[in-house]
Amino acid sequence: MVNRILDRLTAKLKRFFEDIIADSQIPTSEPAYKLPKLAGPVHNLGGGGPDVDDAIQWMINQVRGGSNSNTKVNVLVIRAAGNDDYNQLIYSMRGVKYVETLIIRNRQEANRTDIFDKVRNAGVIFFAGGDQCEYIRHWKNTKLEVAIKSVYDQGGAIGGTSAGAMIQSEYVYDSCACEDSIETHEALDDPYGNITFTYNFFQWKYLRGTIIDTHFDERKRMGRIMVFIARQIQDGVSAKALGIAISEQTSLLVDKYGIAKVTGKGSAYFVLGDHPPEICEKGTPLTYYDYKIWRVPRGDTFDLNKLPSRGYYLRSVKRGKFDSDPY
Repeated sequence: MVNRILDRLTAKLKRFFEDIIADSQIPTSEPAYKLPKLAGPVHNLGGGGPDVDDAIQWMINQVRGGSNSNTKVNVLVIRAAGNDDYNQLIYSMRGVKYVETLIIRNRQEANRTDIFDKVRNAGVIFFAGGDQCEYIRHWKNTKLEVAIKSVYDQGGAIGGTSAGAMIQSEYVYDSCACEDSIETHEALDDPYGNITFTYNFFQWKYLRGTIIDTHFDERKRMGRIMVFIARQIQDGVSAKALGIAISEQTSLLVDKYGIAKVTGKGSAYFVLGDHPPEICEKGTPLTYYDYKIWRVPRGDTFDLNKLPSRGYYLRSVKRGKFDSDPY
């Protein structure tokens, strides 16, 4: 009898002290959304103009583990100006838990903790078109940049179109030295005239050593990407550089293995400069012999791990003029 009373008393005292200990502990809050395991990283690089909707869906499917996966992910559209027109389109896609457009206009907003938290909880990030100079000035070396890189490191998708694609190469034509982007004839006439670059922004694994251009066929930009490539070599940035040039209404899909596939209506061009330019000087038209160019039509792929040893054609620029049609 006495033993039973002691046992009950001991049990009550134990619960009493457990309650005191629990009340004295600082409560821990669980995050509202737990980031699912992501199956990337992957990229969707758009050439501008009307978006390739299937390319955005591809990004979502890739990071959630396939089109038949039950996993859903958060999608963020990031831009420096504009509207939230992407939201309705993306929310209707398979595998989307949540979508929001963040308009981040300055460095103060890019360093906000609430924006940092939203971005790092995304599975897919898509940069809308706009002005790459604004993107770089407002976002580089901020908490936003750190959060975006964390999404990539966790296997997320990083996409973008037009300026939103151009900021993702290792070498970025930033368009900060002039009000309007440089035209091909201007660049070929003077490779140093109002042409500036940004480095050490995003350095994605399969886009190292590259410089991206968009609106390619429509705005006849082969000459200017040739100048961009020559400048990297002439300025001592790299011994070689690969231009990735994407037409409008076209996307380049880069999977987690570094295989790039062209989808949409147009083609992508891969332009390699692998030796020093013959003449690349301020105020003097460019001369560069034997760029290697791979033209990749929709549906075809290109291995960014190891450039193909065949399938390219050669084009040269002499005193600012093409030796023949480069397209």
